[in-house]
Formats: sequence, C-alpha cells, structure tokens
Amino acid sequence: MRSFRQLAAVALCLAVTGCGASVEKTSTAAASAKPVTITNCGKKVTFDHVPERVVTNDVGITELMFALGLEDRMAGFAMPDDKGDLTDVPWKDGYQKVKWLSKDQLTKENVLDARADLVFAGWNYGFREDSGFTPDALAKLGVPSYILTESCRNGRTETSRGIMPPLEALYTDLTTLGQLFGVEQRAAALIASFKKEIAAVQAPAKRPKVFLYDSGQDSPFTSGKYAAPDQIISAAGGENVTHDVDDSWTTVGWETVVARNPDVIVICDYGDVSAEQKRKFLLSYAPLRNVAAVRNKRIFVLDYVDLVESPRNPSAIARLNAYLKTVA
Repeated sequence: MRSFRQLAAVALCLAVTGCGASVEKTSTAAASAKPVTITNCGKKVTFDHVPERVVTNDVGITELMFALGLEDRMAGFAMPDDKGDLTDVPWKDGYQKVKWLSKDQLTKENVLDARADLVFAGWNYGFREDSGFTPDALAKLGVPSYILTESCRNGRTETSRGIMPPLEALYTDLTTLGQLFGVEQRAAALIASFKKEIAAVQAPAKRPKVFLYDSGQDSPFTSGKYAAPDQIISAAGGENVTHDVDDSWTTVGWETVVARNPDVIVICDYGDVSAEQKRKFLLSYAPLRNVAAVRNKRIFVLDYVDLVESPRNPSAIARLNAYLKTVA
C-alpha cells in the first residue's frame, strides 16, 4: 500500500512539472491587472485583477491551491492541527511557505488582518450563516469569495449542497482556479494525471456495499451523492448505500444503515474522537450487530482530507479499491 502511494506521488509530480523544475508562471504583472471572469456555483464573477493575497479555509481547499503551485498568491490558511499524513503529498512544502492563520476556522478578523483580496472556502467549510461569515458579509468588507464547488447550494432546501458529481466538482475547481490565476496548463496536467490514476483502478468482481461513517452516535453523519466519498466509493469499486440522498454531507438514521446492510464501513478520521474510538463504537453498538460490515469487522479508515474535495481524492480511491478487493 505504501509503495503504491509513493509511486503515485512521484508519478503525479513528474506528470505535472517534474519535481524541482520551474513551473508555469502564474501571470505577468500586466496580466494580473486585467479583469478575469469565471463561473462559480453557477454564477459569473468578475475579478478586476488576479488575487494576490488569498486566504483559505480547511485542508482540502488549501491543498487545491498548493497543488496548483499558487503558494505565492496566498496570505494564509486556517485549519485544525491534523492535516492527515503528509508523507506522500507532492505539494506538502506549501505548508512551510504559507502562514497558518488559525487552527480553527477563518473569521472576518483573520481575513482583514491578512489583508486578503480573496477568501476561498465553502459552505460548511468555513462559510456559515450562524456566525455571519458568508460571501455576502465579506463582500460588504470589500473582499470577494470563491466557493468550493462541492459545497455549492442547490436550491432543494435552504442548506442542501451539491450541484454535480464530486470528482467533476474537483476538476471544475482546478479548471476555474487555473483560469483565474493563469495556470491553465498546470490545472490541465493535474486533471489528466488524476483521471489516469483513477482509470488504472480495477474494480473488484463484486461491488461491496459501503457506508461512510463520519461521526455521531444518535444519528450518523455521512455522505450523500454530492460529497466526495460517494464517487470515491464508486470509483473504488463499491456502492455507497446512501447514494440516493440528494445532498453532500448529511445525517441519516441508523435504521437506514441496518436496512441497507453494508459490507464495509469507511471511517472518516478527524477531530477529537479518534478512528479507533469510532471503530469500537461501531463494533459495540447493539443495533448494528447483524450488519455484515460489523459482523465481519470490515472497517476501513481514510483521513478527513481524503474524503472532502481535495487533490488527495484519487489516492484515496486507489487505497480503498485495494481494501475492497479483499472483501469481494
């Protein structure tokens, strides 16, 4: 498993730039001064200049910028302590180059102190109504926003998210950011390398049913069809048992899990409750005792950053695929 991830990281690095080689320049000073129009969450947005002091919220969003080689366009990032395993992350040096503004979430104060000219976050990935940290509120301060495509609200309810399949959302953001920052070639190379890595995955003969467990004991927080785990599971050769839920990250009832009887449970590893604690809960929770995944102790762990929209998604697909082949 580790050797595969190491090879994938090296292949990605070579496919995009050649490690240590000079990369596509973000733009000249003249180009930076020109207006740029992009489409974000279905709306056209015009920037009067290419942003030079971007602040990001959360690890997946931050690594989208790093993967595009845009550290020099960043003024800082906010995220918790746990960034996941950086061992084979080709763009991990970005963490040493860009200021860590907060080990929580972005605030208006963070943004203003950093003299940010763009906030890159998402609904429930920094943007939130309860605290007033929203694109509209930032616009009143003169700071534009870019919303993570996985988190785009879709109009089915006031808060439901997801307007396209998760991997398409990843490719959309890479393409759009490439346009905004003038790194279209690098974005295209990343997308091509990701698609090649995913295409190389060979599905198991039988597609195991998979449930994604994020958190929660009274009711589990999981992934509907528009969050990254849905396509990570399907591309790895499994079937997400909550694929029919028209939302991204959302809550379902345990009775749904029991009725759909997953063969495998994937744990999202993050936060104060460790993956091992989550595993012990699942194996000891009486209503799940007859569920195939629990009965056979088929529980697999992926990092949080593997399971949100991020450039680590293709590697997560390959690793989950290797596990599912042991099940099928």
